[in-house]
Amino acid sequence: MTFQIQGVVPPVMTIFDASEQFDPQGMGRLIDKLLASEVNGLLFLGSAGEFAFLSHEQRKVIAEFCVKRVAGKKPVVIGAGACATREAIDLAQHAGSIGADAVIVVNPYYTRMSEERLYHHYRQIAENSPLPILLYNFPALTGHDLSIELVGRLAADFPNIVGIKDTVDCMSHIRNFVTEVKGARPDFMVFSGYDEYLLDTLLIGGDGAIPASANYAPEITCGLYRAFREKDLATAQNLLKRLGALSRIYSLDVPFTGALKEAIRLRGLDISGAALSPASAPDEATHKKLVEILVQAGVLEG
Repeated sequence: MTFQIQGVVPPVMTIFDASEQFDPQGMGRLIDKLLASEVNGLLFLGSAGEFAFLSHEQRKVIAEFCVKRVAGKKPVVIGAGACATREAIDLAQHAGSIGADAVIVVNPYYTRMSEERLYHHYRQIAENSPLPILLYNFPALTGHDLSIELVGRLAADFPNIVGIKDTVDCMSHIRNFVTEVKGARPDFMVFSGYDEYLLDTLLIGGDGAIPASANYAPEITCGLYRAFREKDLATAQNLLKRLGALSRIYSLDVPFTGALKEAIRLRGLDISGAALSPASAPDEATHKKLVEILVQAGVLEG
């Protein structure tokens, strides 16, 4: 069971209509636009895909639509994280049955767990998943930081645990996964969850990023990845500055899903900007700041 991917893999937004129902037409337009870009794969039903606000069955319906729409044109990763081990296993098995290429599994949240319990959770998933598994470390939201020791143990014990998305605002945290875990197992993939750490992650030997900005400005992160591969420092430096400007969007609203969907709309794609409650579309003041950031980053005309 092998799965290798490098570069830019956007965590694709899930599109809903004004009544907060899944909107396949808008979702299809977003998927088609990303398929036409240079992104290296697509991740559905991650944090930016609002998986935490969806029922188990809704997640399956959306996953089926997305895999079918991509139709093998690029690799597809499906979010299969859940607090209950059995639910995560069921989602991983469903992703395998519909033709996805891999799953990404965030650790259980809300309930505090020992490291041994986390190991047991991932062991059961690994033993029952038909697909390769990416770990998803987001301690700010889950309350648990997947330690170097735990990830190294999982990587050593289960060949189908193939990588990690590390969403920690600290480059040394990502570096430790690259040097320690990837150092011991070179095929283990390490992705940054923070957009602006893409270049640093690549430079220290990581594999790329899973950046939400690629939903509305894939030319920035994909261009940065291309500049890295071509050793074009001047272009990389310019794009990194623009990416840094875009990263301010994440702090405009909490959660940021409504702001990101509005950014997609401002870039000209005909989708609904609806976010699932309790999130919402940005208010007038937030919208104004969003436009200013997009203009500053050079992805929208002033």
